Amino acid sequence: METQEICIRTARLTDADAIAEITHQYAENGIMLKRAPENIIENIRNFFVAEVGGRVVGCCAISFFTLHLAEIRTLAVCDRFKRMGVGSMLVEKAETILREEGVADAFVLTLAPRFFESLGYRSVSKEMFPQKIWRDCTNCPKLMSCDEIAMIKQLRQGG
Repeated sequence: METQEICIRTARLTDADAIAEITHQYAENGIMLKRAPENIIENIRNFFVAEVGGRVVGCCAISFFTLHLAEIRTLAVCDRFKRMGVGSMLVEKAETILREEGVADAFVLTLAPRFFESLGYRSVSKEMFPQKIWRDCTNCPKLMSCDEIAMIKQLRQGG
């Protein structure tokens, strides 16, 4: 495969279908919850995409919980572009935006803890995030048997 430049940018409304397609594959494999296209459109300004040659090949989103705590979520990369640094670039872009907003800590719920450990996250108890549990997890079919690992990263001192 020819090396092409990977561009990480804020998602646009026209990226919603590509985001839905990428995340659908992850949902089909039980790696993330299915996101309705309407939900993606409604939250499009919280998404970032990775683009190669004009094609969206990855995405992630941020979700604010408090002035100092936010989640990095919906991280997905097309199979062909995995293990090329795309996921790391997306998380780094999200962290940059969160720092600019003054967020002290970013958390993730993940099935890929080694990936996030490599980016400086550490495992913590899910109970640290009651806001997440009440807002998102109560509607999850895995609520009573959640296999995701909660991880957190300090983004700035004094958080």
